[in-house]
Amino acid sequence: MYDALFNHIELKSGRTLADNERDVIMHAFHQKRIRKGEYFLREGDVCKYIGFIVKGSARMFTVDEKGHEHIIRFGLESWWISDHESLVNLTPSTYFIEMLEDSELLIISLPGARELRNKSRCFNLTVSVLDKFQAIAMQKRIHAAIGMTAEEKYSDLLATYPEFLERFPMNMIASYLGLSPETLSRIRKNAIHK
Repeated sequence: MYDALFNHIELKSGRTLADNERDVIMHAFHQKRIRKGEYFLREGDVCKYIGFIVKGSARMFTVDEKGHEHIIRFGLESWWISDHESLVNLTPSTYFIEMLEDSELLIISLPGARELRNKSRCFNLTVSVLDKFQAIAMQKRIHAAIGMTAEEKYSDLLATYPEFLERFPMNMIASYLGLSPETLSRIRKNAIHK
């Protein structure tokens, strides 16, 4: 289970983990199995962990006053899941994080992650790289939400995350894109006939 995390850290940091670093990382993370449909985090709870998905998938979403779900992000293997606002500020989360498949995760607390950054240069470099990628992804997501047509949002998703279409139902894809299922269906139909 830890090999996936070690490979991820080496890939993102561009460095090879020493044996003692592997041991330190193994002791910092804990294994967690969560079944399909169960929650890593529920709205109203304070987020206490950062999760690395070894196997499975997740969605982070909120529910509005009309009961409509709005998917903020998905998570797949070798992705990280957490509500950073709740985690850092120790405030109740406004999000749910639900596992969409039977999943295996490695979890770490924020204090544990801070301590690990001091003990492992590779982990520290990985977090720095991930912070940059997350900032870029968030900027692109905001641009898509406010500056793209429905067709452009779908095309961008196809180019950036084609695996989403294989792993997630279309109603969830529509929610993620901020579209109605009917609009997404029309766009997909038109794309096929082009």
